[in-house]
Amino acid sequence: MNRYLVVLFVMIFSGNAIAATANVVDSLNLFFKDLKTLTADFEQVVENSQLNSTEKANGKLWIQRPGKFRWDYDAPYEQEIVSDGAKLWIFDKDLEQVTVKAVSASMGNTPAVLLSGAKPLAETFKIVPLDFGTRLDWVELKPKEDDASFTAIRLGFEATTLKIMLLEDNLGQTTRLVFSHLQRNPTIDANKFIFTPPAGVDVFETSD
Repeated sequence: MNRYLVVLFVMIFSGNAIAATANVVDSLNLFFKDLKTLTADFEQVVENSQLNSTEKANGKLWIQRPGKFRWDYDAPYEQEIVSDGAKLWIFDKDLEQVTVKAVSASMGNTPAVLLSGAKPLAETFKIVPLDFGTRLDWVELKPKEDDASFTAIRLGFEATTLKIMLLEDNLGQTTRLVFSHLQRNPTIDANKFIFTPPAGVDVFETSD
């Protein structure tokens, strides 16, 4: 399982739901303006360039804008990925190992910019409505920077609920996230975004 893909995903989830309207860009911007917190269950599948499934996982996420998030993987590996807004903690239970890094260094030029709230989306992404002829309404976000680690993010909505996110990276892989039990702006315990390494685990702090 790719242990660090979530660093890219979490941030995208900040843009959770928009109505299927003709002016999809305005709807997207309005949603970001109001979004404070979000929770959901997720299923994750990674496909290679030949569309063969290479990784599958599931779990639950919590997000609090700006910059705080938690992704708990239940299967096939137990893993916790937590950001308190300053540091990112990645706890691999199987390896009994914690990796710590600065959030700014971890996110870099990734979809994490969606959580920052510092810039309007249109300054960072090209936003394009899509028509796949399916029951979902789709919008695509393409990074304006050439050195981004991904080529496109596609969000699929059913009415005002985000159902699917597709992330295409520079290696030709597509990561698909399917969301369920999604709640917008629920109350989240602040302790969800505090991580204390368990006793006896190895802790590695990095700068990259």
